[in-house]
Amino acid sequence: MSFMVGHKFPTTTTSAVMADGSVNESFSAPEFGKGGYTVVFFYPLDFTFVCPTEIIAFDKAVKEFEKRGCKVVGASVDSHFSHIAWRNTELNKGGIGQVNFPLISDMERKLSSELGILAPGGVTFRASYLIDAEGTVRHMVVNDLPLGRSVEEMLRMVDALKFHEEHGEVCPANWKDGEEAMKPTSESTGAYLAKKHGSAA
Repeated sequence: MSFMVGHKFPTTTTSAVMADGSVNESFSAPEFGKGGYTVVFFYPLDFTFVCPTEIIAFDKAVKEFEKRGCKVVGASVDSHFSHIAWRNTELNKGGIGQVNFPLISDMERKLSSELGILAPGGVTFRASYLIDAEGTVRHMVVNDLPLGRSVEEMLRMVDALKFHEEHGEVCPANWKDGEEAMKPTSESTGAYLAKKHGSAA
């Protein structure tokens, strides 16, 4: 069966370069994020082109994720030595600097194989997962290699999940934190649509 929303994120352990530059030889994303939300995003390869733009965008948003009780984890099929070298390379030379979240080394492709996100050539697609406090994937999106993802959209998804868990309401299209949501009933949906879009002609 293909990996789907509602499944538990794999507990497979790998090595990872932590935010302080140390190496954790048995890192597990669900264990790292236990008790809160976790965003895990896979990117194809270190020292490439779109990848550093995504990693730096996530790094700049780390504090916003932390405000929401959410940890961030990056992952690729590179070795932890490559991750360290990339972290130690300046931005103007194609590096990422000392990013403030772990980078998983899935060099043996165990984790990416379990998730079914290996692209031709052995790198991963740009797959992103939002994991809840119980280790269950509540949102996932997979982009093809040329298509960079939206960090703002992932923040919106964290907000939506948090709101749903706290209030029991559901979040309509393009919902943002602070906006009106709906109860999961046809009456509430109808009232919301009439208010937002007017009655049908």
